[in-house]
Amino acid sequence: MVLVGDPTSIYIPELPRSRTGAGRLRGLRLMHTHLAGERLSQEDLMDMVFLRLDNVMSLSLSGNEPESAEVAYLLPPNAEGRNYEMLPSSRWDRLDVDLDATVQALEDEFARVQEGVEVDGDGERALLVSVDTAPKPAQERALDELAELAKTAGLLPAGTMIQRVRKLNPKYILGRGKLADLEVQALQANASIILFDQDLAPAQLRNIADVTERRILDRTQLILDIFAQHATSRAGKLQVEMAQLKYALPRLVGRNRAMSRLMGGIGGRGPGETKLEVDRRRARDRLTKLKKELANVRKQRGQTRERRHKAGLPIVSLVGYTNAGKSTLLNTLTNSEVLAENKLFATLDPTSRRIRFPKDREVVLTDTVGFIRRLPPDLKEAFQATLEELESANLLVLVADASHPEVEEQVEAVRTILNDMDMQDVPTVLVLNKWDSLTLDEREVITNIFPEGIPAVALKRRSLEPVVEAILAGLPRSRY
Repeated sequence: MVLVGDPTSIYIPELPRSRTGAGRLRGLRLMHTHLAGERLSQEDLMDMVFLRLDNVMSLSLSGNEPESAEVAYLLPPNAEGRNYEMLPSSRWDRLDVDLDATVQALEDEFARVQEGVEVDGDGERALLVSVDTAPKPAQERALDELAELAKTAGLLPAGTMIQRVRKLNPKYILGRGKLADLEVQALQANASIILFDQDLAPAQLRNIADVTERRILDRTQLILDIFAQHATSRAGKLQVEMAQLKYALPRLVGRNRAMSRLMGGIGGRGPGETKLEVDRRRARDRLTKLKKELANVRKQRGQTRERRHKAGLPIVSLVGYTNAGKSTLLNTLTNSEVLAENKLFATLDPTSRRIRFPKDREVVLTDTVGFIRRLPPDLKEAFQATLEELESANLLVLVADASHPEVEEQVEAVRTILNDMDMQDVPTVLVLNKWDSLTLDEREVITNIFPEGIPAVALKRRSLEPVVEAILAGLPRSRY
């Protein structure tokens, strides 16, 4: 293939999508001429990375005659963390490198590395990325949570990349050079998905997808996928679908770039735009229908709460960060079998159980969806029907995982969400779950941080006696 450009650049057309399997190079080499004796540029190396070329070579000319050649190629994982090898420039007729053997050795090494990582499991591998203005330790903690979310969604975390920036790049969220490093790291880790901890704007999502063949996901997409996997009731499925549509609507774009030439101006509404408008209208119509159905769900749940109110039964709602042990606590207190797994968002739909406490006191114990920091705004609105269960609560039991290294931040996140719902005045009992996982020194630290907390082990019924006493003491006496 011979391409002709100007002295500053060459346009590379879309290449065939052959040999795009994980760990394989493209099977294509790029050799181009440099008229002024310049070396391989950063743009040349970017092309090699994003197109996964076998190698890139520049041939410098002196007058009309070739003078020198320079070659670069990608590298498999290495101790130095280098992404590519650039050989020293040499006379074009003395270039001593067997490119066939080099490419074969590179692909063999990529394959060997990937055979070693396949034993990790059957899920797709994802490279986790954080690009933020926050300090690096905060980004590391955020990626730890993102890794747990990824595992819950069935992904295998294959590595991380952290970049602290003064200002987010509006086009790619991170610089193009760093994006190239990310592409090479994904290739080396055999990752088919690049997962960002930040929410990507529609333009950023499109721009990154344009320069890589890997799937791009952000935090909101991941959480929506988890919710879609775990929603079981009609209400839960409606809520997930509505949140997904709200997320997707501004990201609906024409897939055929050639159609853009037909758009704009009178008579310029081409078939690409027409199809796009149809998709958007259908999405908006579906959103309207979902809102009506969810309004009915909220009405039905409101009627159920009203019946409980008339029956005079106090309502105790379990709240807390996701995977803190709320469902396990409900199961132990009520001898129920609500799904309880060591995963984030294992249960989504609210579950209520009637329970008789000592002194013949009956209450309704309700388990709610777990909270999480930076809950996507669309999910907040979509799950309003679920969170409305809290509005009728006479008492909140805030369950915290005392063994979690970020328990203080998690409790604060839950309290912030409760404040946003104007529920800061509802009596609250703080339960420090998984107390048996702490050492004596750790228990002392947690007790100093949360002096009002009640140590407990949700799996052990006897350890919950102080919790029951605190619940009974916190309920309004007028309800009995």
